[in-house]
Amino acid sequence: MNTKINFAGIEMKNPVTVASGTFGYGREYSEFFDLSKLGAIITKGTSLKPRSGNKPSRVYETASGMLNSIGLQNPGVEYFTQFDLPFLKKFDTKIIVNACGSSIDEYVELCKILNTIDIDGVELNLSCPNVKAGCLAFGTTYDGVKEVTSAVRKVLDKPLIVKLTPNVTDITQTAKGAEDAGADAVSLINTLLAMKIDVNTRKPVLANNTGGLSGPAIKPVAVRMVYQVANAVNIPIMGLGGIVNGEDAIEFMLAGATAVSIGCGNFIDPYTSVKTIDGIENYMKNHNIENINDIIGKVEMN
Repeated sequence: MNTKINFAGIEMKNPVTVASGTFGYGREYSEFFDLSKLGAIITKGTSLKPRSGNKPSRVYETASGMLNSIGLQNPGVEYFTQFDLPFLKKFDTKIIVNACGSSIDEYVELCKILNTIDIDGVELNLSCPNVKAGCLAFGTTYDGVKEVTSAVRKVLDKPLIVKLTPNVTDITQTAKGAEDAGADAVSLINTLLAMKIDVNTRKPVLANNTGGLSGPAIKPVAVRMVYQVANAVNIPIMGLGGIVNGEDAIEFMLAGATAVSIGCGNFIDPYTSVKTIDGIENYMKNHNIENINDIIGKVEMN
């Protein structure tokens, strides 16, 4: 069986990655399994300067998912380059850095730095719903996505993946904005904007009032959006949103995703990503599939 894929010019041993913000920089999960088993690691959102994120409380468990409002807390790209990247380089897996910013200039300056270090690609975060400037401001329109992606494309030679928000009327338009600006791929979906109210205090449970909903609850929405985007653009798609096993991953690939990413599932079970890899291989054996690439986009519509 062949589980290798080429995602936006990144050669991966299998199509399974871990979603930004759910895996940190890999250290904690390396205590559970060999990170070399993964097709790639997508780092926590990394910014030009350190960010403290939103005030607590920032996480709340929901039915079949979770709300988060972390606010892109991270130590900044300088710290990542000096301390986290050398750790990740110990493993035989691809490294994709999720890049976030509050202005086009910040995105550009950050990606200038990322272009000079030994990583395999950049995932441009234009989709975080938990910050008041930057990501979401750029990520909700064709013109906004195209503008920031075009600016970054001028300074970045590495594979460029644009992460899209589902909090739009038509996600195919923002996907086209990324494609038209020269992105090599898109990833979708990020979290759905949501809220939980404590009926006793009559206040939202999150200090930021709203947060991003992730987990199995959003998977049907994510699969639908991946299918729509796959039929609207000609660049590859990384599918994510509620994947917790091999069958979920296969569903995304049938819808049109070339690669998949495990997010909330990492919190449910730290072995979710490796179990998903095993599940994909079992599916291939049971259905006599020799090459995983043969199922991409092969859903048979009614």
